[in-house]
Amino acid sequence: MTDLAADIQARFKGTFAEAMGIRFVSVAKDKVVAEIDMREGLSTVGGTMHGGAMMAFADTLGAVGAVMNLPAGASTTTLESKTNFFAGCNAGVVRGECVPLHVGGRTSVWQTRLYNPAGRMMAQIIQTQIVLMPK
Repeated sequence: MTDLAADIQARFKGTFAEAMGIRFVSVAKDKVVAEIDMREGLSTVGGTMHGGAMMAFADTLGAVGAVMNLPAGASTTTLESKTNFFAGCNAGVVRGECVPLHVGGRTSVWQTRLYNPAGRMMAQIIQTQIVLMPK
């Protein structure tokens, strides 16, 4: 874990992201990488990772990427998100890799790809984050 990833990890103490078990591996303005253990609490009745868990994982990564690119004093929130599902996972570590497609003054767009332990892409999520300037 990089120093910046450790700092981001500490910011999520006591939050939904911590409850999900998200672990930040590396954090930079141009890429956020994190992992999560697939476990029963994140599963469907059929035992695979729930789509909502995948989306929440990706939303967290995109938000972190957006925060890394904000001007001083600004904050962000998700404006829009779209997910395509390709494969499942019923055990092991899921890896998320998030990169910017656009970083502008009012919005940023982030692409997150989630991979199962076999390296197969489970989902691709593209989200738009809006920049909220202080009042």
